[in-house]
Amino acid sequence: MRSSIQKLCTSTSKSLASPPPPPSQQYPLQCVINSTAQSCPHNYPTNYASTNLGHPATCPDYFRWIHEDLRPWKETGVTKQMVEAGRKTANFKLVILEGRVYVEKYRDSIQTRDEFTLWGILQLLRRYPGRLPDLELMFDCGDRPVIPANNFKKPYSGPPPLFKYCSDPWSLDIVFPDWSFWGWAECNIKPWRNTSIEIQEGSKMMKWKDRIPLAYWRGNPKVAPWRADLLKCNATNTTDWSVRIYSQIYIEGWAWSVSEKYILGCGSMTLVVKPTYHDFFNRGMLPLVHYWPIKNNDKCKSLKFAVEWGNSHVDKAHAIGQAASRYIHEDMKMDYVYDYMFHLLNEYAKLLRFKPSIPPKAIELCSEAMACGAKGNWRKFMEESLEKSPSNGIPCSMPPPYDPLAFRGFLEKKANLTRQVEIWEDEYWENLNPKRKP
Repeated sequence: MRSSIQKLCTSTSKSLASPPPPPSQQYPLQCVINSTAQSCPHNYPTNYASTNLGHPATCPDYFRWIHEDLRPWKETGVTKQMVEAGRKTANFKLVILEGRVYVEKYRDSIQTRDEFTLWGILQLLRRYPGRLPDLELMFDCGDRPVIPANNFKKPYSGPPPLFKYCSDPWSLDIVFPDWSFWGWAECNIKPWRNTSIEIQEGSKMMKWKDRIPLAYWRGNPKVAPWRADLLKCNATNTTDWSVRIYSQIYIEGWAWSVSEKYILGCGSMTLVVKPTYHDFFNRGMLPLVHYWPIKNNDKCKSLKFAVEWGNSHVDKAHAIGQAASRYIHEDMKMDYVYDYMFHLLNEYAKLLRFKPSIPPKAIELCSEAMACGAKGNWRKFMEESLEKSPSNGIPCSMPPPYDPLAFRGFLEKKANLTRQVEIWEDEYWENLNPKRKP
């Protein structure tokens, strides 16, 4: 296996391809100079008819998980009481009413996750004006899921429909694209649309055959004990696991990590330490197709074998890296991120059994209200990710839900592929260290 050790696969400023021509009418930010109260302009279209009348593309297969995430409310619908029950941990309530956005904030988020999440939702409405129905939801910007499925096993038990960045197989939190798609200002990571281009360009700058044949991880080992445990796999005077660990392979932190998309997009075969959590896109990925699975209870030996396998099967390792890169940059391009949000919010709104209303303490949000008073990276990234005009296209066509047999088959395939790697790994170490016969 060969791994590039350049951050974000080396960043450049060139563009891979020219973007599609925008509609003739554009709507930049309308900031009022020297104004302490930035009002929301009313000249942006409230409806937009696309001139692209072609048949829409089918959404990537991972969109099917929208149906699974909303399944707990399929029979009962979502009541006002269910929504309010999510307030216990929510950072804010979001209301969309007649195409306008209102937010009631309950508590601060980590850094400015809440701000850039709301910014992303505002850009969705600028992209598809007039196409989102009225809705009301609670959003939790924390790391770990907080709605245990075991607490809502009884019929009509009414779990809170809480939106979040990640979940796990034992929780009912509804996953939503994370804030970093519009920029992570605190870490100086640009919005995804441009970062994706730069990652692809950086990958081209280093040929596959020239990449260093080692497993590489850079991150903060202090956020979780399993990350600190990974440091034991670093080379010492007596043991070299073919791994280089630096205090900055994909391994989860306190929960899932936003670094996942940047790592998978670099073109090298990504080693994924067995994850607990999932975000909105990674459930559609398969071991041995998009990544190489690593045991979480015997990391060093598992990483050593992965590197040995990759260096003995260079073409196959390269193919895995390229498949992941295509998945990240094509199936998860910013157009599809917006379409995922669009379909998730539309499907959620269909479940509401009450009429959304503006909370008494809510404020109206628009792009100007958020960006005009921002400074530094916050302003820079908001301007960079601003949707300047309605889309000339239409959202991709939502795929149908999994039927039970196909759903079970997909999960079994994923488990079997992981098990296949574990069998190879066990055989490798048994052959390397055969037991002595008595």
